[in-house]
Amino acid sequence: MKRYGYLLVFVIPALMPFAAWLATHTAHADAAAWFPLFFLFVLLPLADYAIGRDSGNPADGADIERLESDRWYRWLTIACVPVQLALISWSAAMFVALPFSWVGALGWLWSQAVISGVLGINVAHELIHKRERLEQLAGGVLLASVGYATFKVEHVRGHHVHVSTPQDRSSAPFGASSWSFVARALVANPVNGWRLEAERLHALGLPWWHWRNELLWWSALTLAFGVALGFAYGLAGALFFALQSLGAAASLEVINYVEHYGLARRRGADGRYERTTHAHSWNSNYLLSNLMLFQLQRHSDHHENARRRYQALVHHDASPQLPGGYSAMFVLALVPPLWRKIIDPRVPRGLP
Repeated sequence: MKRYGYLLVFVIPALMPFAAWLATHTAHADAAAWFPLFFLFVLLPLADYAIGRDSGNPADGADIERLESDRWYRWLTIACVPVQLALISWSAAMFVALPFSWVGALGWLWSQAVISGVLGINVAHELIHKRERLEQLAGGVLLASVGYATFKVEHVRGHHVHVSTPQDRSSAPFGASSWSFVARALVANPVNGWRLEAERLHALGLPWWHWRNELLWWSALTLAFGVALGFAYGLAGALFFALQSLGAAASLEVINYVEHYGLARRRGADGRYERTTHAHSWNSNYLLSNLMLFQLQRHSDHHENARRRYQALVHHDASPQLPGGYSAMFVLALVPPLWRKIIDPRVPRGLP
């Protein structure tokens, strides 16, 4: 079932055309613009709880190997690239053409931003961890489509090195508010991405502005996307691209908050942190949302085995467990008092 269940990821971009159909065939265009958010943050959590959890794992190492060698799963992620690029262009056209008031325009913009966070950044997250050149390229294009190419560098060389330590701006300390966390992360993580790439080039004896700085190329592609939408749809098109990009990046950082809140790696007497394990990320094992997110919610195993492909990720009962899928936790994180009331008692005791 899972082999074809991952096709559900394409339901998410389809929400925008459905919202446009509602806007043009009903008298409630503004409400229709918010429908994708209603689906993702109300209907999906309800369906998650109704369908339930999935604790099924690959049978053994050979089963993991078999799953990882099946290229069907690889091509599903690659297919998200043309879908994402086409959706952004079409969505910008609808943003200009549909009869929205400012309320509807805001709903349309945020709907696209969250969907770009899923289809762009989430899928790119899977791709940038892989060695194949095509997957690296596809991941970079997806991140460029939301103006967050620094994630390609910072996430792999920064976050995965320093996760669950004070050095990581993508790991929220116990008691932190999601709002202040996201505001800091949106500045600190891109800066750190550029710093890490500059350090890599410096080690090669090259300046940061050298053509081998991949962030220069991805930034140029982001600029090209923005300019193209500006030419096609005017200033509104360029503004739409910029704001959906910012919203997508903010959505990512909310998920980062959810994934690592309050978890910490112990520091030994030698000053070194313990090895990252499945105890240093929150796990969520709801079947439906995991299928729609390429099993991003099995995040605990991802941090223990960063190159493992999504279809082979393992559920760990011993990992910290979230009480819902990411869509439910996203909403909860935006209400800090409620988040702390529900999640703080679940944070493992004995933190350093």
